[in-house]
Amino acid sequence: MKIQQAVKEGNRPFELRLGKDHQLKNPLVLVFGNRYALENEAMLEEVRTLFPEGHIVFGSTAGEIVGESVLEGTVTLTAIAFEKSHFLIKSKNVKDITDDYTLGKSLFDEFPKEGLRHVFLVSEGSTVNGSALINGFQRDVLNKTSLSGGLCGDDDRFERTLASYNEKPKEGEIVAIGFYGESLEISSANYGGWTPFGPERIITKSKNNLLYELDGQPALDLYKRYLGDKAKELPTSALLFPLSVRVDESDNPIVRTILTIDEEMNTMTLAGDVPEGSRVQLMMSTVDDIAEAANIAAQYAMNDRKTAPELAILVSCVGRKLVMDQRTEEEVEEVISVIGDKAAVTGFYSYGEMAPFAGEESCKLHNQTMTLTLFSE
Repeated sequence: MKIQQAVKEGNRPFELRLGKDHQLKNPLVLVFGNRYALENEAMLEEVRTLFPEGHIVFGSTAGEIVGESVLEGTVTLTAIAFEKSHFLIKSKNVKDITDDYTLGKSLFDEFPKEGLRHVFLVSEGSTVNGSALINGFQRDVLNKTSLSGGLCGDDDRFERTLASYNEKPKEGEIVAIGFYGESLEISSANYGGWTPFGPERIITKSKNNLLYELDGQPALDLYKRYLGDKAKELPTSALLFPLSVRVDESDNPIVRTILTIDEEMNTMTLAGDVPEGSRVQLMMSTVDDIAEAANIAAQYAMNDRKTAPELAILVSCVGRKLVMDQRTEEEVEEVISVIGDKAAVTGFYSYGEMAPFAGEESCKLHNQTMTLTLFSE
């Protein structure tokens, strides 16, 4: 595996930071960046000039991760040439298939299954129901292909997110990268570090990822009462107080962040499903708890690995970044302290993270977690 990394700041050209001596053939080129920067008409051509044979995947972010650094307003580029394995990329738009479950199923059906080890998703993050999308990929219980990824971000603006494969970044796009090869070792994990507080309430009315009522009361009204003055800053302030959702007593609780609110309908749209009958609590965290959780996530991802990772893709939540503020890089440093400093590190801050719970195979949509996917050949 040969890797090059570069960073673009403002109107300056990309500055190479890793792998200057490498010559890459048909690389996978991951381009994560600020939405405004990706909207630049010249962006695709600039990357294409650097990697004429590259398979270019764009994703907008709420912050960019490269090496030990967390950046804002930049574009990061990580080009990977696999030497013993290969990849295949498929993409679709939410406008083509309005049902997110069917969209996920349709995307997965396009991949030849023989030798398929893992799929990494770079998904639009503004409107998609990530839970339904994942379920479409995992509908077949006999399918052993692992899955991870993230929902694209747009800082804390929540206006629109962008993604694409070999074309200008656009809204509504979902890109799936399938990895093939017997020599590949891929592991993924996540951990949050958030603590529930306050009374536990029951979801009495919801539809998919749209939340109407808690304990028979309008959910948005109830949530605003908890937030007090911070309710004026919704939906951004909701990132500081996500919801813990437990569908069944025996299940791990899923953390859900609010993507949008509808004042007229008095509803909240969350990043993933919130089934009726589920029990819900507010959550909060501290900088130290978030940093420690990143360390734990890395430990989970390293468990039982036979080879040291060569590439790490980190997807962390924008809410964690808002809590950590000037100390955000600490959670990336915690990950590197566990996985080692030999792996090239890339990634982004997201509106949702995709990975299995520790010890489980099926992928889930999470919010407010550090998720990492580790690769080696």
